[in-house]
Amino acid sequence: MPEQEAYEPERAIAGTGMGGTMDLGAGEAITLEKPPEGPDGAGPQDKPRSLWSDAWHDLRRNPVFIISGLVILFLVVISIWPSLIASGNPLQCDLAKAQEGSQPGHPFGFNGQGCDVYTRTVYGARTSVEVGVLATLGVAVLGSVLGGLAGFFGGAGDAVLSRITDVFFAIPVVLGGLVLLSVITSNTVWPVIGFIVLLGWPQISRIARGSVITAKQNDYVQAARALGASNSRLLLRHIAPNAVAPVIVVATIALGTYISLEATLSFLGVGLKPPSVSWGIDISAAAPYVRNAPHALLWPSGALAVTVLAFIMLGDAVRDALDPKLR
Repeated sequence: MPEQEAYEPERAIAGTGMGGTMDLGAGEAITLEKPPEGPDGAGPQDKPRSLWSDAWHDLRRNPVFIISGLVILFLVVISIWPSLIASGNPLQCDLAKAQEGSQPGHPFGFNGQGCDVYTRTVYGARTSVEVGVLATLGVAVLGSVLGGLAGFFGGAGDAVLSRITDVFFAIPVVLGGLVLLSVITSNTVWPVIGFIVLLGWPQISRIARGSVITAKQNDYVQAARALGASNSRLLLRHIAPNAVAPVIVVATIALGTYISLEATLSFLGVGLKPPSVSWGIDISAAAPYVRNAPHALLWPSGALAVTVLAFIMLGDAVRDALDPKLR
């Protein structure tokens, strides 16, 4: 017969989980002191993360997101407080210094009108960020509401909205800007923002419509509908939180496109007009003197390129984090 295992009192005492102990027979004693470890053995298993917390977890470790986020944060700060890094007046010009190069206190030189290029480049960020952010908010809200309602209810409203978006997609953006903005004499950013919203909402509408149609077919939405949930509750509590991710990604990438579009329209003379300060205006004014004063064209063009690239990189990083298929 096999030998019976020796009874060890210290092994036969196990915690009950309530602060006490209990006697166990030999061979049955177990220890309940350590909680189950996570996959990496570092500690207890974490609580499952939601889509948004999981996306933020990935974004914090993405160098593309960090770099683009820092660039955008810097642009926002100088847009709100440009005097932090530029003490001059962007509208103060001296023709005696026209097209001169870098000087002490004027690191970017002067443009064809004798204005400080550095000061105008810094103050031009305010216009670009203002137009980009406000236009993106308008496009996202209008497109999401119209596309979401059309995708949820379907029927004749969905068919009419689809035909309207087809009409807007057929309008060339730059040509439409030349036609519509050439008859507006206002010197503010609102005509440009309104034009971008007018021609930009169909793209977001298509994205929101498709996302809502996909989300409303999920089992949890059908279960909520069977339990008597109203249409407003289905849209706001069950569908919208799970359908908004593609809209956020497209809107983030489009923000950089809208900044570029504002500069293009201002370059063509139908967007913002002097005395407004805009990168597009400065690029247009410096283009005829590019051989004699290339610095006047280089700096605003470089600032525009970096800004657009930062928002596109941010949108790509957000897309990678919110799309589980790309992980």
